Amino acid sequence: MSLQNCYNFDDFRKLAKKKLPSPIFHYIDGGADDEITLKRNTKSFDDCDLVPNILASVGKPDLSTTIFGKKIDMPLFLSPCAMQRLYHHDGDKASARAADKFGTFYSMSTMANNTIEEISNISGGPKLFQLYVHKDQSITDDLIDRCRRSGFDGMCLTVDTLVAGNRERDHRTGFTTPPKLTLQSLMSFALHPSWVFNYLTHGKFKLANVATKTDKGTNIAKSVIEYINEQYDPAMNWKDAEYCVKKWNGPFALKGVMSVEDAKRAIDIGCTAIMISNHGGRQLDGSRSPFDQVKAISDAVGDKLEIILDGGVRRGTHVLKAIAAGAKACSFGKMFLFSLAAGGQKGVEHLLQNMHDELNRNMVLMGCKNLKELNSSKLIYRTSNKI
Repeated sequence: MSLQNCYNFDDFRKLAKKKLPSPIFHYIDGGADDEITLKRNTKSFDDCDLVPNILASVGKPDLSTTIFGKKIDMPLFLSPCAMQRLYHHDGDKASARAADKFGTFYSMSTMANNTIEEISNISGGPKLFQLYVHKDQSITDDLIDRCRRSGFDGMCLTVDTLVAGNRERDHRTGFTTPPKLTLQSLMSFALHPSWVFNYLTHGKFKLANVATKTDKGTNIAKSVIEYINEQYDPAMNWKDAEYCVKKWNGPFALKGVMSVEDAKRAIDIGCTAIMISNHGGRQLDGSRSPFDQVKAISDAVGDKLEIILDGGVRRGTHVLKAIAAGAKACSFGKMFLFSLAAGGQKGVEHLLQNMHDELNRNMVLMGCKNLKELNSSKLIYRTSNKI
């Protein structure tokens, strides 16, 4: 299978699986515990149907929307994802350039392998930074200050990873960062010599944005789970979140909001947006899917918050359903990481082109000239107990 023959999630996933050693592939592919929530994130979109209008003289629909104070060309952007160099040697650089080309947000993880400054220098497009509250507050403060100096447009604070979820696939495959050859993983790495060559010849693996503050996850074999449990503050609370909002003093989202109550509290501390997310089904298994919660949260907060659905998106119609339910945009991680593994920057560009084409085509089929015309009247739920 070639990149040009990748048309959907399954295609990108299959090509990524061919190119990645097993521990790396399953780190992208897996979820927490029994992976029920992971599966539900996408399955939930099937619980409702779109209702199109005919003879609407749509022409070329306007797919643009505004989030974090920036107008983007389509209501879909790249979720913040850690350690992208594991999936392709160009890592975040490839993702940032691809997002810039399509006029949408690139999102940088605290645990990126490139620095805030490096990405700012190569991309003039809209940029979002994903913050974690560290036990050492100087790390948190430093990240916020550097993002401001580097011209990042928005910030999101991830609040659903106080401790790492139980990702059993990682235990089985022996996943560590940086990758460590063990009897368990040796054969898989040996069967992927191109990945090994690129990994070894493109500089030292490091968590670039915190490399001067901590060596965890950089010069020793340390699993990402151990890094989270050692470095992130499990005692983080609403006062900590409010501190970050005020220190950033710009467009700010809480990432990991799943309840109406928490959405309302996000308004109270000064957030301008929320990302409805369960961390891709990688944290609390058995929790609701983001799409399950969009309507209830939207009904409760109205236009006081920009609502972004994060998780489970595989198709343009998923994005349209989320917007009709009350979201302003969507973000996706797993699918874009597979495209990155499949072809680097060209892979991500191919995926974004596919999704842009799907959105454009389906807006015409829906009879909608712009995203404002996608409202609750365009969506019917199949069950009567939707909450």
